Amino acid sequence: MRKLASRWCVALGIFLLTPGVYAKDADVSERQSQAEREQSELRERIKVLQQDIEVRESSRKEAADALKVSESEISVSNRKLRELSAQLKLAQTEFDGLQVQIKRQEAVMRTRRDELAEQLRKQYASGLSPWTALLSGDDPQKLGRNLAYLDFIARARAQAVEALKNEIQRLAELQVRADAHRQEITQLVRAATEQKNTLETQKKERATILARIEGQLQAQRSEAARLERDEKRLTHLIDDLTAQIESARLAAQAARRAEEQRRLDQARRAAELRQQQELARQQEAAAASRAAREAATAARQAQADQKEQAQAQSRQAEQDAAQARQAASEAARQAREAEASDRKAQESHSDSVAAPGSGLKPGLRWPVRGQVMARFGTDRPEGGVWRGILVRADEGTPVAAVGAGTVVYSSWLRGFGNLLIVDHGQEYLSVYAYNQSLLKQVGDSVKVGETISLVGNTGGQLDSALYFEIRHRGAAVDPVSLLAR
Repeated sequence: MRKLASRWCVALGIFLLTPGVYAKDADVSERQSQAEREQSELRERIKVLQQDIEVRESSRKEAADALKVSESEISVSNRKLRELSAQLKLAQTEFDGLQVQIKRQEAVMRTRRDELAEQLRKQYASGLSPWTALLSGDDPQKLGRNLAYLDFIARARAQAVEALKNEIQRLAELQVRADAHRQEITQLVRAATEQKNTLETQKKERATILARIEGQLQAQRSEAARLERDEKRLTHLIDDLTAQIESARLAAQAARRAEEQRRLDQARRAAELRQQQELARQQEAAAASRAAREAATAARQAQADQKEQAQAQSRQAEQDAAQARQAASEAARQAREAEASDRKAQESHSDSVAAPGSGLKPGLRWPVRGQVMARFGTDRPEGGVWRGILVRADEGTPVAAVGAGTVVYSSWLRGFGNLLIVDHGQEYLSVYAYNQSLLKQVGDSVKVGETISLVGNTGGQLDSALYFEIRHRGAAVDPVSLLAR
């Protein structure tokens, strides 16, 4: 009974550790779900913001607005085409791997077939078979040896046949997988071709619209008031995005605090439960010890020769109690370590949610390499000054993110064409305008150097170039001061 009680205490200590493991997995899943919810909420916020911009701008029409639909569709088509190309490349790689496996399997199957044929040939050449052996009239011992040899050959042949069947089945499975990948590749090629045709149609539509409104665009390009409106439009957008980001940050902070409080309450309840269980265990151990002492006393009084056995039982009970205390202590220690590890992981996740990046520091990589056509703070020919830099590059040139962060805007904006904005944390935003295509969507996380768009001349621009800005707390900062020399 005492041993059973001590073992129950040890099992209880181990059981106390188990919920931590399951809770850890559940928390990881919960954090992933929380991240997905935050991404969805961010997209909804930006969608509402975009609708507000469209309502605000609906009273004024500009020539470049006619390009909005075609340029937006070109951006989407290019992104889909790149995704299809990536899927096609992956499917082709897997198909090539299957073809190599099929060739290897065919070689193995030929080897198995040759082995089986060689066995049959040798047996036929020897003229030995069970019937000839039985009818030969040879010495019984020789006959027994021949039959044993034939039995060995039969087993070897059966194994060879079974191996050949397995290889044939394996080859058939590989062929089925290869056929499935071949069909997938065919479908992807068809989809990519259709997407390319759609893209070409959209480009022709844009060229037609551009030719029709070229005169209006030339007149508006020289209009200083339009440049001022464009600058105010971007500034309003930056301010709105900053407000949305701050709102999301405060909401995430409140959620983190609530989660931390919930965890503290849970930890406190768990600690109280462990204390109660420890007290119950100590009481049970004390009762077991008293029972052992009483049993020892009764044993001494009843029979002197059982004295040593009773003492041994008492020592065993005390050892079991000590082991139970040690197991409970170890369980509590491991539980504390699990809680600390979980808190650390939660804090790490919270930091990553609160700040998608660690800001921007000098030495950033250039978003694209090319001739700098306009520098920050210099006068624009039409009036006003440049708030960023304009880098000439061929149409379709990949644009790289200058730092890690989260995409907070990815859409067409009057005066800037296909526009993408990345939040780097610490109130730093990077702005990429005039893009031919936007390859990232709102809520996507980006790494340093990751391709996020393609250079273009959308928004009614003449030359293919990237317009790049850096904003800190809403104010424009000279990008060259932060870019690598």
